[in-house]
Amino acid sequence: MKPYRIPIAASVRLPAAVITLALMTSCHSRAPICLGNDCRPFALEGTLSGLVGSGLQLVNNSQEPGIGFAGTAANGTQVVFGVGFFNATYSLTIQTQPTSPAQTCIITNGSGPAGNTAVTNIAVTCTTNPPRFAYVANQGSNSISAYSIDPATGTLAAIAGSPFAAGNLPVAIAVDQSGHFAYVVNQMDATLSEFSIDRDSGALTEVSGSPFATGLSPTSVAIDPSSSFVYVANGGAGSVSAYAITAASGSLTAITGSPYAAGNSPSSVAVDALGIYVYVTNKADGTFSAFGIERPAGSLMVTLDSPFPAGRGPQAVVTDPSGGYVYVANGAANSLSIFTGIGLGTPMRVGESAYQTGSTPYSMAIDPLSRFLYVANQGSNNISGFEVLVGSGLAPLATPTFAAGAEPSSVVVDPTGKFTYVVNTGSNTVSVYAIDATSGALSPISGSPFATGTQPAAIAISD
Repeated sequence: MKPYRIPIAASVRLPAAVITLALMTSCHSRAPICLGNDCRPFALEGTLSGLVGSGLQLVNNSQEPGIGFAGTAANGTQVVFGVGFFNATYSLTIQTQPTSPAQTCIITNGSGPAGNTAVTNIAVTCTTNPPRFAYVANQGSNSISAYSIDPATGTLAAIAGSPFAAGNLPVAIAVDQSGHFAYVVNQMDATLSEFSIDRDSGALTEVSGSPFATGLSPTSVAIDPSSSFVYVANGGAGSVSAYAITAASGSLTAITGSPYAAGNSPSSVAVDALGIYVYVTNKADGTFSAFGIERPAGSLMVTLDSPFPAGRGPQAVVTDPSGGYVYVANGAANSLSIFTGIGLGTPMRVGESAYQTGSTPYSMAIDPLSRFLYVANQGSNNISGFEVLVGSGLAPLATPTFAAGAEPSSVVVDPTGKFTYVVNTGSNTVSVYAIDATSGALSPISGSPFATGTQPAAIAISD
């Protein structure tokens, strides 16, 4: 079969000077053997399948320019993906994933040592990403607003059937990693409602057995990364309730030993990205508790020296995606505390007073690559932005704050790291911002803010 070629394909005949330069820049570090005619480029070929979007770009050995593909023309044909050189290794990577629709492409047999003929067994396979949805818990109207998300612009559009009925005073919501189930804390009912998510439409359907009993005045909910366990902070009971998730149905079963004692007035619960620890802020104590997750049961064991001192009125807790740091927002001190070394006992505090926020920091979110941290400041109606400095804390962004609506109470970053979503309790809206990948600056997208139900309290995004 004759290979499908694209305009910048590397299999075209190159002038000798260009070949020599390419070898000097691409092969020199890999010590190629160049003897007469053996110093020459040849094609890296294979098959491309499943591509329906545009903008796919591959690059070899991180060298520019990349080679781009669009649409379905090349599917099923023999395709040139890049250039190989005699006696030099090659390594193809995805530089840009396709959009419209959003897809994820993977490479098989994309790296190895080159011989002196074309490589022909490379395969690039693309699949269309499932739709992504946003869910907002409306504490004033006892409902869940549901939206589809435009992957290119971040725009929200209400889905059919929204809003969906919840319990009494829903104040927190979480979606499992698979995007199949949503869990909603109903503070006045002392219950946890569970919904299955239609992966095509985003519609919510309450599962059998829901709602499930929690402790008094639950305030927050978190799910471990394996979607095996759910943890709820009970603000009025000073405890954490733990549940095991039934994989097929999503139904919950209380874990033996639950609830587990925490501090006074727990306000937020988080599970670290590695699924090893559970953290709970104790608002009235000025502390946070740390628990180890005991597998396979999902039961909790308090860590050595827990609880740990934080700032005044700790309101929220998050961990970075690598699992190395714990961030606590001190609502009464207008500051952030950063800790590391939790698993070894008494944690090391990276800092607090140097990290000032706006008034009454209420919620935090970190982008998936641990580059930026955003804080919703309920008292000053804005968002504080910080750059995450690996091993040395935080630095305010060049533009340190961004305007929000009235009483911003919940902030999340979407799984792609492209957009930030902020719930404004006093405005009955969600503000949506595009994230500058270099500076971390937030820019409101067209159409923002978007209407919610009454007094929205929290937001979660499906993956």
